[in-house]
Amino acid sequence: MTISLDGRRFAAVTDVVAGEVGTETVFAYHERAGEVWAEYAGGSIRRGRLVGTRDGDRLDFRYVQLNLDGQTSSGHCVSEVSVLADGRVRLRETWSWESRPGSGSSVVEELPLP
Repeated sequence: MTISLDGRRFAAVTDVVAGEVGTETVFAYHERAGEVWAEYAGGSIRRGRLVGTRDGDRLDFRYVQLNLDGQTSSGHCVSEVSVLADGRVRLRETWSWESRPGSGSSVVEELPLP
């Protein structure tokens, strides 16, 4: 059973080494017919967008962002979707910058409902 990401909000579990996303960065995901996209902001990110596709439990997307210093960056990410014991969704990400050197991995988890 595939769980939709549409309308779910996520945040990084820890600050991302070699990246700009941190625990204060919040992602708002959307999904429709195999397409995924999100807006994100918070921490050192003023504004970010991602867009890509979903095939089963695999996301493949490109991202672009503007940081608080006014610098833009872009990259590619592949994520694996899983469900936590409490029903929230986890994304295990492997990413690489395309606009500058660097790559890494990160984990983002769905934020609990308020």
